Amino acid sequence: MSFPQILLGIYSGFGVTLSVTLVALLYAVPFALIAGILQHFSQGSARWAVTAFIEFWRSSPVIVLLYAFYYSLPAFGIYLSALTVAGLVLGMNTGGYGSQSVRAALQSLDRGQAEAGLALGLTRFTVLHQVELPQAITAMIPTFINQVIQLIKGTSLVSLLTLADMTFRAKELFNYSYDPVGIYSGLLLAYLVICYPITILGRRLERRFVRDRGVSREI
Repeated sequence: MSFPQILLGIYSGFGVTLSVTLVALLYAVPFALIAGILQHFSQGSARWAVTAFIEFWRSSPVIVLLYAFYYSLPAFGIYLSALTVAGLVLGMNTGGYGSQSVRAALQSLDRGQAEAGLALGLTRFTVLHQVELPQAITAMIPTFINQVIQLIKGTSLVSLLTLADMTFRAKELFNYSYDPVGIYSGLLLAYLVICYPITILGRRLERRFVRDRGVSREI
């Protein structure tokens, strides 16, 4: 089996890898925003509860969560498809890390902006929605790009749930031809081709963000 044939065989699972990534983002983005905001503004027992929920998803091994949700939930009468479980677990894990980026971005803002908005008669929600969040989201874009790359690489675990992603296809090819060097080199290259352009995009966005911040400070 030639190297181009190996790559074509591996990329036959790209649709599943893409589907898992998109479903995971549907969980990750709302969870990161809501949990990060709640952790930033809450206090006392409420903050402890939010932090515990975030840490559950952020600190638990992804592979253990995949097995636990896919194989244990049916015992309680809850049946989820492999794609749903993969998207849920990977998305919530990524969202847990993303929530810390949201919280840190909000904490880095000058408190005087919120105080000025409140002094003008704006509600706290309006100040958050129209003043603080746009700045926080802009600041965390480079970090978010890195989280997306980690998410794509993490999809290689979903083959354990019998999802026929790129890693699953590579295992099939390995069982067929027993060419570990060619097949796993091809798998590395396949993920690199997907992730490296996203890395370049993240660097450009980061440089643009730093440049824009420098201009705004000069103004």
